[in-house]
This record gives sequence, structure tokens and C-alpha cells, in this order.
Amino acid sequence: MAAGGGSSSLQLPCVFSPKSRQYLALCAQDGRLRIWNTDSKTLHQEYVPSAHLSATCICITWGPCRTVKEGPQRKKRKSEAGQVEEKADLLAMGTAAGSVLIYSTAKGALHCTLDGGHSGAVNCVQWHPEDSILYSGSDDTNIVEWDLQTGKTRSKWKADRAAVTSLCVSPDGKLLLSAGLVIKMWDLDTKEVYRKFTGHSTAVTTLCFATTRPPDSNGLYFLSGAAHDRLLSVWQVREDGKDKNSVVSFTLTDEPQHIDLVTSNSKEEALRMAVVCKDGQLHLFEHFLNGPCKKPLSPSCTVQMSDTKDSPVPIPLLAAALGADTRSILLAYGNHLQPVMEKVEINTAERHICLTRDVQTSLSLSIETAVSKVKTPIVNTNSRVLVPGLPGHQAPVKGTSQGSEKRKKDTDTKEMSIAERIGEIDLSSVSTEKGAPKGMASLQTDNFAVLLVQGLESSDANILNKVFQTRKEMVIKKTVARLPLPAVLPLVEEITKRLQGHPFTAVLMVRWLKAVLMHHTSYLASLPDLVTQLGVLYHMIESRVKMFHKLTKLHGKLYLLMTQVATSDNSNTVTDVDHTAKLVYEEESSDEDEASGDEGLPDHDSDIWEEEEEEATEEKMEEDKEEHADEEEEDPDNRTDSKANGEEDMEHGDESEEE
Repeated sequence: MAAGGGSSSLQLPCVFSPKSRQYLALCAQDGRLRIWNTDSKTLHQEYVPSAHLSATCICITWGPCRTVKEGPQRKKRKSEAGQVEEKADLLAMGTAAGSVLIYSTAKGALHCTLDGGHSGAVNCVQWHPEDSILYSGSDDTNIVEWDLQTGKTRSKWKADRAAVTSLCVSPDGKLLLSAGLVIKMWDLDTKEVYRKFTGHSTAVTTLCFATTRPPDSNGLYFLSGAAHDRLLSVWQVREDGKDKNSVVSFTLTDEPQHIDLVTSNSKEEALRMAVVCKDGQLHLFEHFLNGPCKKPLSPSCTVQMSDTKDSPVPIPLLAAALGADTRSILLAYGNHLQPVMEKVEINTAERHICLTRDVQTSLSLSIETAVSKVKTPIVNTNSRVLVPGLPGHQAPVKGTSQGSEKRKKDTDTKEMSIAERIGEIDLSSVSTEKGAPKGMASLQTDNFAVLLVQGLESSDANILNKVFQTRKEMVIKKTVARLPLPAVLPLVEEITKRLQGHPFTAVLMVRWLKAVLMHHTSYLASLPDLVTQLGVLYHMIESRVKMFHKLTKLHGKLYLLMTQVATSDNSNTVTDVDHTAKLVYEEESSDEDEASGDEGLPDHDSDIWEEEEEEATEEKMEEDKEEHADEEEEDPDNRTDSKANGEEDMEHGDESEEE
């Protein structure tokens, strides 16, 4: 039964002790090793390594339970009178400094330190099931075999071109799996490669043997899981060596963090497995390992935990251990600093189970004790509080002169709370200086990614309004591009909510939505429940676009009508203007002027006819002028006659026109 081997440096190690599952060992963010008793749900031991801050603990593995036989080094105890004394005693911890610490729970102290084997961080440690031997893999690409009797290295060999990220010893103790970029199976007697397996593009973080059968029977299977990989691969060690690809794969919701399994001893016995993923969900699998299976297998049951608030928040599961009974599972969940352990009965017939627990009370205790250690500094009249703001700007602190007389007397002795000190700081002058818009002094940057994440996490309408009022395309694009992936979905939900509001805000929101779809389409497409999450947005866009075709038709008709009205108005204004004479010819006789003026008046609506008539009258006038000039040269006495004739001619012309 594998109790979850070495874990990667990205995750905090958390392992149940083998067989009885009496203890839970974990290393929290503060670098301390804590061992919790699963029966009494209390902290059993706490150990602070001497270099717990510089050389943090990366991986933890429990040693096998054994009775004390050979000398004081083997501190293994086993129950003799049926008591709860069957304990796993020794615990191996790999550190970032390259050393391996062996801790004894029986002594409650450090058993020994294994130094000098590695020059890089130790990523994984594995115990030999029978002999007092330990194997460790490191960033320096080497595997070291340690002898716990002497505390020295037995052998050391280069395992890969890259860092060794995971190890696993076979149940019979004859084979060792190691993983860097490639999974290798080593013969522990000769320290030579027995097989190679390739298939993961990222660092392998989990290796586990799934069966206890010998390798020459085609019945030896093992599992592997890699960073950022949502599949758990199963490999078959075949006698003919044709084992290039994985035979079975199990689908997960995130990369595996902790695996516990009940190994299969024969073809008729199913492999039972509990996998805790990085997203805090538990997946249960049950499968008969008997050759390849093309389709990825989904979990038979998925367990999630949430608190009991009105708006439930998920509680992350840290580790899980399968019981002898198929229904009972031991869970560890909550915070690494103070985990909650519980044995639960799970109905595996249901595909999805959500357990609700109230963990707020237990966590608040640890928070209170942490806060009580903080000493509040004493602020007196001589001290000056510096506040963040624009460079070169000063935010004056309201001194004690503005306070009451009592405050003046007590300032040197009385401690002020943080809330009071914040109240003393006046930030109004920072934002209004140098003509900066009030409240927007901080919003002078090329992107608001950090501000947007804060607003989305705290659901602060003021912050979100400030960010969403941005109209600059480049700022919007850069903000969305630098947004961390977990914030993309909350942003889409916020955009959807705002799109349902006023059309003016919708215009701004469409820009943000466009930027999100441009930058994060691949991430959104990878989400399994995308349809349900984007359903509201899709239906809203559909309902708005449905009217668009009709509106476009209406717009076209209205445009046609308006242009026709406009052109008829223009023609009317042109005719009104043309009522005035285009050309006036002045001569001595006033009658001729009138006549020529009358001829200049348009009798037709069309502009073309008007222009032709005007040209005709101009030519006629020029001919008249020439005739008059000739007559005057020939006979000055006949002027009056010719004038009369000219008048008569004009009158005739007028009559004909009137007819």
C-alpha cells in the first residue's frame, strides 16, 4: 500500500503513516515538521529543523513499520498485545540544501542526518521495503543509495540529464523507478536501466507501483503523474519490451498532489485508488488492470468539500487514505498549519459528492494566537508616519495638536491601535495636488491588472468602476493580457453582469469582452463546464443581435426617405434663389430694361430651360446693340424711328411668348 511518495517542490508535503494511518506528517509554509495524531485529532509532535528557513523541507516519506530487531538504529515498533502500538517510527525528509533528515517519532527527535550525497535540492526520498536502505533523487541528476546503519552512501549514479523529480521502489525491492524527463526502471542489483518509458512533456511528480506481480509475467503495472498534466498514466512492464506507450489513463481535474492506492495482487483483483488533486478535489478510481484501454477512464466518484456559509467556499483536501472497507476513507483537509482529520463513509454509487464542514472555528484559534504575538509600536509626538503616495508629495500627519487635551497627556504612554493610526493619516492632499484628479492619482499606469484582480477578489464596486471606465484600447489589452488565469472567469462574470445594465456601460464592456476573447480563448476552451458558465452571456448577445436585422432594414428605409425629403427641399431652395435676375442689361430706354428684365424671368421649373433662355436673351441683346450702333453710324436722324421699331419688335416678342 503506497502512502503517497515524494512530492514536488511546488506543493507542501503531506503524508499519512502506513498501515494503521495513526499519524499525519506535514510540512507547512513555516518550514516546521508537524505530526498529528489522527485518532485524537491533536498535534502529536512538532520539529523545527535547524535550517528550516534556508533549507526548507521538500518531501516526506514514512519508513515501513517493523519490529525492533537489530540494534538501536532500527527504532521500529510493532504491536505485541493488540494495542494501538503499531507505529511507523522513522520519517525521511528531503531538504532544499541537499541533505536528508531522518526523524524518529518514538524519540521525538532527529534520528540522524544524511549529508554529502547531493549538491542540489532533494526532490524525492523512498525507503526500501525490507532492508534499512533509503534512496534519494536530486536536482543534481543523481540517485543516492543510503545505508541507515552507518548513515553513509552505499552507491551513487547519474539517473537522467535533468533533475530527478520522483522515485518509487517495487514491492519486492528489486526494481527502482526514477523520473526526470524520462521514466527509467533500474535493476537495483546491477544499478543498470531495465526499461525506459517516455510520454510526459513536463516533470514527473508522482510514481507508484500498482501491482505486486513479478515483471516477467506481463502483470507489473505502475502509475505516473506529471506537473500541469490532468491525466494519470498507467504503464505495463511487458516481457517482450513492447511497452512504449501507456496502457490506461485516468482523467483528473488538475495535476495529482497525493495518491493512495490498494495494490492489485492478481488479474481478478481490482486496483483501488484515491487521488487528491492540486485544486483540492478527491477522485476515487476502481479498475481491473488487464492490458490496454484506449479510452481515458473517468473517476467512479469525486468528492469536494465546502464550508457552511450562505455563499459556500471550497475547502481544499490535503490528503486521503483508503480504508480496508471500500466505503471508509480517512481525509485531511483545510489549512496546512492546522489540518482537520476525519474518517468518512462515502457512498461510491454517487458520481459527485460534496461534504459541508464548518472549519472556521478551528482556524480562527490559530489565527488569534498568531496575532497575539505581534507587538503594536508606540507612537509619540516625536515620531512621524510616512505614507505611500506619489513621489515628492507629502501626506501630512494630523498631529496631536488637533486632538483633545487628554490625548496630549497620554501620547507618550498610551499605545494607539492600527485603526487609530490610519485615521490619523490624511491622504486627501496627495490626490488633489498638482491638478491630479481626485481618487485617480493611483491610476496612472499602462495596465490595471493588479487593481482589477483586487477588485474581483473583494467584489469592490469602486475599484471595478474605476478600472472599467478606461477607454484606451491599449490599456484594456495590456490589463487583460497580464491578468492571471484564475481571474479570467470572474472577470467574464463581472462583464456579463454589467452588459445587462445600461447600453452606455455595455458599449465599454464590449471592449473588455473583446480583449478577453482575444487573449484567453485557449484557456476558456480548456474549461470543462464552459457552456454553463458562458450561457448567460451567449443568450444575452443572441437576444440583442436578434433585433439587429430588423433594425438594419428600418434604418435603410428611413435613410431612403430622409434623403428624398432632403433633395426635394434642396430643389425648392434653388428655385427660390433663381427668381432674381441672373443678368441685368441697362440702356437709356427704361422700357427696354423692363422688357429685358421680363425676358430674364423664368417661366419653367427646370433649370436647363432657364439657362437656355438666359443665353438666348443675352445673344438677342448683343444683336440689338450691334444694330443700334450701325443705324447710328449710318443715319443719326433715324434714331427715334429705330427705337420705336425696336420697341415694337420687343412687344411682338412679348406677345408671342405670352401666347
